[in-house]
Amino acid sequence: MKILAVIPARAGSKGIPRKNLLPLGNKPLVAWSIQQALEATSIDRVVVSTDGADIAEVARQYNADVPFLRPDHLSTDTSSTEEAMIHTVEMLAKTGYSPDFVILLQPTCPIRKPGSVEQSIQTLLNTASDSIVSAKEIHPFLWQRPTDARAHYDFRNRPRRQDVAEEDGLFEENGSIYITRTEILLRDKCRLGGKIGIYQMSAIESVDIDTIDDLALAEAALRSTGML
Repeated sequence: MKILAVIPARAGSKGIPRKNLLPLGNKPLVAWSIQQALEATSIDRVVVSTDGADIAEVARQYNADVPFLRPDHLSTDTSSTEEAMIHTVEMLAKTGYSPDFVILLQPTCPIRKPGSVEQSIQTLLNTASDSIVSAKEIHPFLWQRPTDARAHYDFRNRPRRQDVAEEDGLFEENGSIYITRTEILLRDKCRLGGKIGIYQMSAIESVDIDTIDDLALAEAALRSTGML
């Protein structure tokens, strides 16, 4: 079985310029995901998909494979991550490499505790799933905020958190890890499909970097988990 890790790292960034190369602790942001992928024994190839020559150079310094640059038309503000994943798979297929699964590691979610990437793959295999999405548990006290706010639970009979049944638990995608069968990715042009399983991650592993404040939060999270 072949598992390909794809790390999308576009050169352009609306929120933080050159975000993927910004230092986080002792290395560039993109390097965290590269090293976490390389540590997973089930992954046989780690490819960074980027349109930036400078990002490609840094990725290679951290032992990722960058066999080509992503074309400009797949690197715009409106380009989807799935397009980058599919482009990578199709380009590698021309060289004779066709993975059974593709795991997506987004560099803006760098807090993955040691072993988390491999554990997500084992969750996929042990549950006979076609796809895995990483998520954090949230409590079911959810509201919508139109003009007249509405609750998604009976606030007159508010349950205690410890009384919420496990099967009623809610999970929110944290953007850190996605795994899917290659055939599903190519057919549906979606990072998830078929039988989907959840790989649960902690709130501290769910930091997603969109702002400079998020970068500071991520560094604090790395220190608190002993990763830095």
